[in-house]
Parts: sequence; structure tokens; C-alpha cells
Amino acid sequence: MNTQGEILWVDDEIDSLKSQILFLKNKGYDVTSISNGHDALELLKDKTVDVVLLDESMPGLTGLETLSRIKEMKPQLPVVMVTKNEAENIMEEAIGSQISDYLIKPVNPNQVLLSLKKIIDTRRLVSEKTTQAYQQEFRNLFMALSSNPNHEEWKELYRKLIYWELEMARSDSSEMMEVLQSQKSEANTEFYKYISKNYEKWINGKAEGPVFSHQLIKKKIAPYIEQGKSTFLILIDNLRFDQWKAIQHIVTDSFKILEEDMFYSILPTATQYSRNALFAGMMPADIEKKYPNEWKNDDEEGGKNLHESKFLEGQLKQLKLDHLKWQYTKITNNDDGKNFEDNIHNYLNNDLNVIVYNFVDMLSHARTEMEVLKELASDEVSYRSLTVSWFEHSPLHRALKKIADKDIQVFVTTDHGTVRVKTPSKCVGDRATTTNLRYKHGRNLQYEDRDVLAFRDPRVVGLPRPNVSSTFIFAKEDVFLCYPNNYNYYVNYYRNTFQHGGISLEEMIVPIIRLQSK
Repeated sequence: MNTQGEILWVDDEIDSLKSQILFLKNKGYDVTSISNGHDALELLKDKTVDVVLLDESMPGLTGLETLSRIKEMKPQLPVVMVTKNEAENIMEEAIGSQISDYLIKPVNPNQVLLSLKKIIDTRRLVSEKTTQAYQQEFRNLFMALSSNPNHEEWKELYRKLIYWELEMARSDSSEMMEVLQSQKSEANTEFYKYISKNYEKWINGKAEGPVFSHQLIKKKIAPYIEQGKSTFLILIDNLRFDQWKAIQHIVTDSFKILEEDMFYSILPTATQYSRNALFAGMMPADIEKKYPNEWKNDDEEGGKNLHESKFLEGQLKQLKLDHLKWQYTKITNNDDGKNFEDNIHNYLNNDLNVIVYNFVDMLSHARTEMEVLKELASDEVSYRSLTVSWFEHSPLHRALKKIADKDIQVFVTTDHGTVRVKTPSKCVGDRATTTNLRYKHGRNLQYEDRDVLAFRDPRVVGLPRPNVSSTFIFAKEDVFLCYPNNYNYYVNYYRNTFQHGGISLEEMIVPIIRLQSK
């Protein structure tokens, strides 16, 4: 029989509550009763309950002490305080500690029932409402997918998928989340076909395409830059659209959104290609021609993103914006971040401040390197929540809050996103072949045709050709490329990690947000 909910009732006079407990059991609730805080905490280590009814005045571990330990252990677990005493300071302390409701002794069985219904049913109803609304939308998304969407419609489709993903995560509906994930994976299959068919034409200007990395500043940012008004362009490396949506509520405490849009990252969706293209305002092959000493291919020694400010200087000159007072700052660790936060008011003297914040990139790379992060960010939900807790406590957030009352505009963007990889594909190359899991270039590459988009002459898609027989390949959907030697080890090590460089909605369609101080 379906239970209405699992209840834990903690009270040192539990015997006097037998009739109330029986009443709840008759209403279909499973009730476990315990007479002290210590035993309750022990039980909660192993048992999942929906609500805790907690007596406020117990000998030994008091109700409030028990409450604070429950919240440490299970922050989301609803607790209803049962008290003899409506004394203000006790209730204030309890409410400050996040109780969901409180009841005054002697408790009336119907009051308890009402409180439980309110807590349990609200969660269930929210979940059901979300599920129902998504079921209606499912057909629309399915129709949109099969109606050959153009690049603008793909952005809209992806926006909707992310909206539902966030709603499902909130309502905790695991069955519907599975349906959504399979729809998202179907969308990625279609998106890969769409990119394979059109990418070369777009890059060569033979068909009108979306705004790409190398056009972002010219088309989406430059038109809004004014002399005498401070503009901040903040590029958070590796920020997916869903991660932006997760931190949006924190940003909008201080700023209003004037425009929320997306653009397409160029291929490979990897920092040294997409970010250099973004700052230079040109494709990598053209950067290599114009800046032969600064451009480094994957197989060359030296940092690949060391000359962004020089590339940006060239683009500002090209856009006739070189009269502006501008500054480029790269933040790769917490000390850099603190320094930025402490000196933020000095930045207001510039017309344009370009800030590259590398934290999300560190997080996603660390995701494969550190076992701890493998545990922390094992799926999209935890990856987003990690991003939220980082941003909330970051020097970047504190710095922005300090200047939110000034007349400034802020652009938040990124260079590319990441995708959680699940499907291994064998790939063989010589020693000079690149190590990235989502794209590779090298001579004599052998790979599974069905898993990658290949360009035997990379110049047709604006990429350098390190040597005459270099081929570039890009992995589709959630594929990751593994060498046959030590194959099983690498497959198990990298499966379910977040990677970038290939073709997926998550890596290619990324946010560009225009904000203004309120």
C-alpha cells in the first residue's frame, strides 16, 4: 500500500502521544517514534523520512540542539517544532534555524495532519504540476525537433530544454527527469547532424549562420560601448547556459538584465581556439597568419592563451575603438580574485574592462583530475550547485556588488561550455596527436566515422593546418575519444566527466548576457 509519508516523531513523553500517532497511522502515514534527540540523529543516518516532528523541551539534547544537528546532516529535511511554550525567543531561534512549521502542545491530531499535508503535499503537488506541464510541452519540443530548426530556433529549443531540466531538478521528479534526459540526448543527435551539414558553409560565408565566437565582440558588445561610461566584459571560462541560469538570481539582486541571448562557439569548443577567436575577432587560421609568433598549435610548447590582450588590442583597432581607455585582467586563482575585488573602484576609470575569470574551467578540469570533485560533480545538478556555491562566495560576486550602485553596464559571457561524456569511441593516432577527449588533430588518425565530424583540410573551417596531412576530428553528442591501449582504464576513468572540444548543445550554444546597474 502507498504510504502518505514517513514521519519521525521525537518526544521524551512519547507514550502520551499514542492516540495522535494512531490517528496518523490510520490516515496512511508511517510513524516512527523516538524518545530522545541522540537516538533520532542515529536513526536519521540510515533512514529516509519525509518530516520530523520534534519536541522543543527534552532533557539531555534539547529540541533546538537536535534541530541544528538535523539541519547539518540533512539541510532539506522539513522539521515541525512541537512546543509547550510560545515564548518569542525560542520560536525566533527555531525559525532562524529553518523549521517548516510549529505546533503548540497539547497537539490536536487534526492540526498535525494539516501541517504534514501542507509540507508533504506541497512538494508532491509542485512535482506533479511540473510533470504535467512538461508532458504537455514534450510533444511541442518533439515537433520542434523534427521540423528542421534553424540556428535561432535551436537556441530557443535549447533554452526550453534547460528550463525544464531546472524545473525537474527543483521538483525532484526522477521519472520525468529520465524522459527529459532522453529528449535532450535526441536533441543532441539532431544538433550534431545540423552542425555537420552547415558548419563549413557558415564559416566560409556561403550561408548566413549564427553569431560565432569571432563575431561576438563586434556584433553583440561593441555597439553598446561608450566613452565615459564604464563597461565590464566578464568572460567566465567554460560557463554553460544552465550554469548561468543557476547563478542568475544572485546576479539580478544587484543588476537588471537588458538582454539574455546565446551565441555559438566555434569548433573546437576548446579554450585556445574559441577564446583566442573571441578576442582577436578572427578565426584561428587568420590569427596564425597575422600573429605567427603568438599563435601556438596544440602540439607546440608554451601557453596557448597568453596573448589575449594583444589580440583584443588588434580587434579594438579594427573596430575603431582604440581611442577607449581599456584594461585586460585575467584571474586564475583566489589571490588574483581578491586583488580584483580590492581594487574594483579603480576599474571605474576605464571605458572598457575585460575580465577573464578562469574558475569554472579549473573546476571542470579538476573534475577529471581530482577524485574529490568526481564525487562532488557527478551530474548536471551537482555541477550547477557547485557553480552556484562558488559564485556566491567568489571575489567576482563581491566585486560586482561593490560597484552595483554606479552607472555601469556588464556583459557576462563565456568561450564554450562542457558536456558530460558517457560513450567511449576508439581512436588511434601517432605520438604528435592531441590528447583532448572531444577533438583531435594529427596525421594518420584512425577513428569511427559514425562518432565524429572530420575535416581532412582544416583550413576549410578556419583552422590552422599544423602539417600537410593534419586532420581535425570532433566528437559528437556525449562521445569521448580513447586510445586502444589501456582502453578500459581510460574509459572508466573519464566516463561521466565534463569535457569540451566537440559538438553538443552544451558546448556550442553559450550565454551572452547584457546587464545594467539597477
